Amino acid sequence: MSQKTVRLTMAQAVARFLTRQMTVIEGERVPIFGGVFAIFGHGNVAGVGEALYSVRETLPTYRAQNEQGMANAAIAFAKASFRRRFMACTTSIGPGALNMVTSAALAHVNRLPVLFLPGDVFANRRPDPVLQQVESFGDGSISANDCFRPVSRYFDRITRPEQIIPALRRAMQVLTDPADCGPVTLSLCQDVQAEAYDYPQSFFDEKVWVPRRIEPDPDELAAAIATLQGAKKPIIIAGGGVLYSEASAELAAFAEKHGIPVVETQAGKSSLPHSHPLNMGSVGVTGTSASNRLAEETDVVLAVGSRLQDFTTGSWALFKNDELKIVGLNIQPFDAAKHDGLPLISDARVGLARISAGLGEHKADSAWTERAKAAKAEWMEAADKATATTNAALPSDAQVIGAVQRTRGGRKTTLVCAAGGLPGELHKLWQAEEPGGYHLEYGFSTMGYEVAGGLGVKLARPERDVIVMVGDGSYMMLNSEIASSIMLGAKFTIVLLDNAGYGCINRLQVETGGANFNNLLRDTHHVELPQIDFAAHAAAMGAVTRKVGSIPELEAALAETASEPRTTVIVIDTDPLITTEAGGHWWDVAVPEVSEREQVKTARKGYEKALMSQRFG
Repeated sequence: MSQKTVRLTMAQAVARFLTRQMTVIEGERVPIFGGVFAIFGHGNVAGVGEALYSVRETLPTYRAQNEQGMANAAIAFAKASFRRRFMACTTSIGPGALNMVTSAALAHVNRLPVLFLPGDVFANRRPDPVLQQVESFGDGSISANDCFRPVSRYFDRITRPEQIIPALRRAMQVLTDPADCGPVTLSLCQDVQAEAYDYPQSFFDEKVWVPRRIEPDPDELAAAIATLQGAKKPIIIAGGGVLYSEASAELAAFAEKHGIPVVETQAGKSSLPHSHPLNMGSVGVTGTSASNRLAEETDVVLAVGSRLQDFTTGSWALFKNDELKIVGLNIQPFDAAKHDGLPLISDARVGLARISAGLGEHKADSAWTERAKAAKAEWMEAADKATATTNAALPSDAQVIGAVQRTRGGRKTTLVCAAGGLPGELHKLWQAEEPGGYHLEYGFSTMGYEVAGGLGVKLARPERDVIVMVGDGSYMMLNSEIASSIMLGAKFTIVLLDNAGYGCINRLQVETGGANFNNLLRDTHHVELPQIDFAAHAAAMGAVTRKVGSIPELEAALAETASEPRTTVIVIDTDPLITTEAGGHWWDVAVPEVSEREQVKTARKGYEKALMSQRFG
């Protein structure tokens, strides 16, 4: 029997295939691709551009201003959707494609799905070297897109039209796999985009993708249960896997039933409501005093959906109990067995339920639980003091956070941020009450993510009040998607903290014995210091803007602009040197062994002393 086929170009096949991939959200079948971000050039405008035009009613194409910005927005969309839905990004070859490589690394580190469709050189090589082609003197098969290989979970170069069939199927498997989830790059040779092929009609049958929930191995489960039963001072580290598994209710039930306090990573913050009595808040380098005090003493850590990076573990100097055991509840074996942990390979929601059933009515020692609650109360006093209102001419980041929290920090708010000093302060101080109410890109700490990230979150969750907090340094790196948000009617609010430089890294520089050098604008080599009018700059892109001079003025502006239909930017000058002293932990940043400066010598002595607390291996 002959197979029914349809003749399409390779690019048309890609577009049609993407429209047929579905998922189920709250009982409703919806497209799994939320759309395609595109900046067209000679390497994708004729092939992919024409193909996307033909499906524009079912697969919307969004025009961006910057390739890295649009990729960041797509990644934020996936994160805000808890990896249940995602987007694609297409560019021409050369600089357009390479602009997305940083974003590919961001998605790779954070285990977030995004489909990259960069144009590539001609497969037939007739016009070589084509415009924007990177030539290798020793390898004729290399193109600029090979840079995507180490930062893609799956990479393929399509040199024949029929190759897209297995490539797209493999792409979907990776994008929806809870363990291997991450960026996929399909590099589309530009001549092949336009070549036709008789594709099987079955290739375009509608397919529904739902989360795979892996059950734990019985032996691993038994070991985890026995370890927790023997714990005297257990804690739970809630990582991003809790949110991606949509296991917040199970986490709360587990903590309550067994009396175990919960500490949160950057990716896991908002897994449990801030107001929950067993939520100790952030842990590690940017941790609360409550979380870090418990972490220092704990003998058993149940790490749920965490990759246990150095900010979480205080560079592995935070945990001081010689009897420490780690149970790694994770869908990814690579993460579950880190640091000689007892792996429990399982979906977080399923794993928590199975452990809880095995523990029965077992509870942690009530004295440990009560100590945790008392530590949280003590921390909240310090946090309230740090975020209290002020009339200071240059408020701290914490005081700005307090103003945003008081004015717009409700249950329907999503706070977006990324690199610099703000993530540390927000990790400690922001009070998220719903899953996804805290959206930080701190796995890769990518400056420039914030504005584009706000756009992606708003596209994914249009019903939420999206607040972006960003420093002047990160804003200057990538702000152009403000214009895209105006084009798309995707309103969010940006609170821009201007401390005249890179305040966070300046503080780190000084803490490690360095001089104030090349971070704050005043400490750079310059003829004239820039006087940037950020409000005027954002207004030029169409945003509603305000420049405020105090915390009370900030609160008034936040309230006044809440109902604005357009993206709003509120600018406030802040002090680059003040940070919240309460909480926190040492972080391993190597200090030079040899220096002529006494400050460095002193810092080196402190560094060598701190190294003695690290648990290696």
